[in-house]
Amino acid sequence: MAKLDVFNLKREKVGSVDLSDEVFAAEVNEHLFYEIVKAQLASRRQGTAAAKNRSAVSGSTKKMYKQKGTGNARHGSKRAPVYVGGGQAHPPRPRDWGYRPPRQMRVAALASALSKFQKEGRLVIVDAFALAETKTKGLLASLATLKTNKKTLVVDASSNDKLRLSIRNCQDHQFLPPEGVNVYDLLRHDTLVLSQAAAKALEARVLGNEKRTNSQKKEA
Repeated sequence: MAKLDVFNLKREKVGSVDLSDEVFAAEVNEHLFYEIVKAQLASRRQGTAAAKNRSAVSGSTKKMYKQKGTGNARHGSKRAPVYVGGGQAHPPRPRDWGYRPPRQMRVAALASALSKFQKEGRLVIVDAFALAETKTKGLLASLATLKTNKKTLVVDASSNDKLRLSIRNCQDHQFLPPEGVNVYDLLRHDTLVLSQAAAKALEARVLGNEKRTNSQKKEA
């Protein structure tokens, strides 16, 4: 078990928490980051690009001039792609770019990202992220006391409205509930701040997915 220090919002050590090595001290596989982030960004693509082919544009379909004797190419319609206003050849069509990597790959990538933060000393665990009021200034003061870097991802329960509302105006910081933590958002931040409850929730999420994957393998 990985034993990590727990701080309060004044950066005072108030205890420690035991977390699974499979989640916070796993081997970091950076190739998985590439595969998962590529899949996440592909799923975010709108895929709405479209253009008209020659059957969709307006214009006469009458043959423009006789087949032979003019010295011109043998065109049959002004809708051809070589004409201004004609249809596009092989135009883009709306499509879904998204795809979903295997569960085992997604779980391993999330564990690798969490372990990377822990091994590099960029993971801070607090006992509870309880703000006195909903103020962005107060939140920034707490993050400065915790000695976080420029970009910080704060993870706590979605019911923590004071934290969620205080951080939403910050350009460099982001709030996510444990169930919304993903590899892309982890890697684009410098520091990860977890409440103790959020750390346990992430541990249960990763280990729960691993158990499901292993049970599916046995059934197969």
